[in-house]
Amino acid sequence: MAQPIYQPGSKEDFDRLYQSNYQRIYATAVVLLRDPAAAEDCTQEAFLHAFSAWKRWKQDAPAEAWLYRIALNTVTSWRRRERIREAGELVRRLGRPPEHLDQSPVEQMDLVRGLRQLPVKQAAVIVLRHLHGYSNREIAATLGIPEGTVASRLVAGKQRLRSLLDNHRVEAGMNRTVEVCVPSDR
Repeated sequence: MAQPIYQPGSKEDFDRLYQSNYQRIYATAVVLLRDPAAAEDCTQEAFLHAFSAWKRWKQDAPAEAWLYRIALNTVTSWRRRERIREAGELVRRLGRPPEHLDQSPVEQMDLVRGLRQLPVKQAAVIVLRHLHGYSNREIAATLGIPEGTVASRLVAGKQRLRSLLDNHRVEAGMNRTVEVCVPSDR
């Protein structure tokens, strides 16, 4: 299928880009942020950033890849800010925990919860690859990183995800290993 043709700075072309990509950007943000309201805010913020930079978009990469890069950067920034807010609010409300208390056990975990525990860079490549079906080359163009980096993040992310899911099953008293059912990266 041929890539849509867009002209930088064209309001009509940006409207088409928005219409054809809004739901996919939003779905990616929901998976990475675990909060539909935050995902909506990040999606809107990403499109605002994209619209303000639309005249400067270079046609050397697909507009969709450029848009995903903006959206993923927006999600990464939001997660960073949210971690700081959550930690600060918890310490403010409860004070520092006593040194002798162990951390609470891992809550019930499913695939999405496991993805949320991964670093954003690993979760992003897994979502783009296995949820949206992008190739490693397309993901590399989207994120502005080498294909080898995409491959290594996929491997590391899936290993960590398997480990998180296996640990949850052991803590829950289930004996068998979890198989993360994702297609091959090749």
